[in-house]
Amino acid sequence: MTQAARVVIADDHPVFRRGLARLLRSAADFDLVAEAADGAEAVDAVRAHRPDVAVLDLQMPKMTGLQAAATIARELPDVGILVLTMSEDDATVWAALRAGARGFVLKSADEEAILRAIRAVAEGELVVGLGVAKRVRGFFDRPVPSAVETSFPGLTARERAVLEQLADGASNAAIASRLGLTAKTVRNYVSAILVKLQVADRTAAMERARQAGIGS
Repeated sequence: MTQAARVVIADDHPVFRRGLARLLRSAADFDLVAEAADGAEAVDAVRAHRPDVAVLDLQMPKMTGLQAAATIARELPDVGILVLTMSEDDATVWAALRAGARGFVLKSADEEAILRAIRAVAEGELVVGLGVAKRVRGFFDRPVPSAVETSFPGLTARERAVLEQLADGASNAAIASRLGLTAKTVRNYVSAILVKLQVADRTAAMERARQAGIGS
């Protein structure tokens, strides 16, 4: 870009957010216009400043990064969204991309890799880390499933399993116990399901599943 890319960052961990802010301020080609401590603040900041890039953590209070990304992508599609997170499971990767993110980079990436990712998103490119890129390639190498396999073809097999449990009214703790997952992983899957089904909460997801004949 010929002028500094305007950036909003959102992360509920103050130490990490301040470190990222210092990193951006040290680079001449970025203009940090706002910081946010949760997803709702991030959406408000993006609405107010209309930056070139919004850098979002996924696990934030009030509104998750996925929900914030979906809102921003819907209202302000010209804003590039870069997800910066510790989580790299398949459900999180695909949920972020489906929500409208143009980039997905792990927090463990080095500083220059993070700056390169923000620059790429500012230029309108799609950027993912090496581990995520391998997942994307592996996804497209798999055969396309038939339409009869599921009523929700956009969901992964694990997401469908979680949705089946949701349809039966199971809590996150119960789902974690039944499927051998951690509570945090279940929360990630539920967030991904809400984004993919384009519903506001788990009750709406349950209704969608039951309308499709899933659950009791």
